[in-house]
Amino acid sequence: FFAGVGSKPLAGRRALVTSGPTREPIDAVRFIANHSSGKQGHAIAAALSHLGAETVLVTGPVNLPDPPGLSVVHIESAREMLDACQQALPADVAVFAAAVADWRVKDAAASKIKKGKGAPATLELTENPDILKTIATATGNRRPALVVGFAAETDDIVKNATEKRARKGCDWLLANDVSPASGTFGGDANTLHLVRDGGVEDWPRMSKTAAADKLAGCVADYFKDHPAREAEAAS
Repeated sequence: FFAGVGSKPLAGRRALVTSGPTREPIDAVRFIANHSSGKQGHAIAAALSHLGAETVLVTGPVNLPDPPGLSVVHIESAREMLDACQQALPADVAVFAAAVADWRVKDAAASKIKKGKGAPATLELTENPDILKTIATATGNRRPALVVGFAAETDDIVKNATEKRARKGCDWLLANDVSPASGTFGGDANTLHLVRDGGVEDWPRMSKTAAADKLAGCVADYFKDHPAREAEAAS
């Protein structure tokens, strides 16, 4: 799926990719997280780098090696991920593939919370920063020319993704089914739907590496076809 076999169509471009889960501390030993393996995000970072982009990968805790030939920033929490993303700007393209926790414990305990008698401990939650929306609605060169989000859904995949794209302000949004039956979380394959201006493109089920290659080719084609916006982002 690479655009231009043997070529580097993204040479001179800068890419930002997020990957994996975040961990939100409850106390000194417990945390809130999810089942994201980081396989798709890591594959996307490698694919963009393969096409010549100077790539920064911001990743939560995963059991994967760092892709060679690019910069990798390891983080734990959503707030750390947002900070790392902002430090990586400006970028021509940003792909937010990480499964960021929507909520965190408002006041995480410095020590382990001991199990007491009676009712269990009550955790007060507060919203994490919306990384995709923060970057997609930024101004000037703090807003990449192309912002790509992911929507991990279990029901009404395309409908929810279409609404999320409008709500977040991103250019493209890739929707995928992460219900337990799909095998997406932790698996090696994915079924994606690319939502952008003009409608929805349904991709067949393929390996996460192939999906990353296909997306990287779409990104390369985008910059080939949008020189005006590209120049504006670089100014």
